[in-house]
Amino acid sequence: MNSSELKGLQAPLKEKYRTDPGSAIITLKAQGVIGEGVSCKVETGKAFVEAGLHPATGGNGMLACSGDMLLEALVACSGVTLQAVATAIGIEIRNGQIKAEGDLDFRGTLGVSKEAPVGFKTIRLAFNLETDATTEQMESLAKLTERYCVVYQTLVKGVPVETRFNAE
Repeated sequence: MNSSELKGLQAPLKEKYRTDPGSAIITLKAQGVIGEGVSCKVETGKAFVEAGLHPATGGNGMLACSGDMLLEALVACSGVTLQAVATAIGIEIRNGQIKAEGDLDFRGTLGVSKEAPVGFKTIRLAFNLETDATTEQMESLAKLTERYCVVYQTLVKGVPVETRFNAE
């Protein structure tokens, strides 16, 4: 896809969202069902992914780890955003690799230490790109990718999460 094709694809959507801002509010949804043992089957839209305990919390490593899935979502979203931005501003990326890694102290989630936080202490996101882009173009690509990546912005800014537990 080139820049004009991408702009042509997005132009009617942008116009619609300008004239009717409410139409830009879309609710994305995820759904899962409790699985066997300590697991949860999550519907991804394409297949079911069964998530379970990480080996550091007693899992056997055969099921997906939700922490890994969070990092995978960051990689997927930032990779798609990077490509869209590069296409829009005319940067050719011949090849690339995106890596996300995060540090967890499992004492927190296991309740071993109240001082240890539950969740990632830090996340690192790296882009290794084959491109002839100038330093200025790379700075622009980085700035715009960070600005427009939904998962990145959600992690960086944090959002309120409303939780409900219903018994049937």
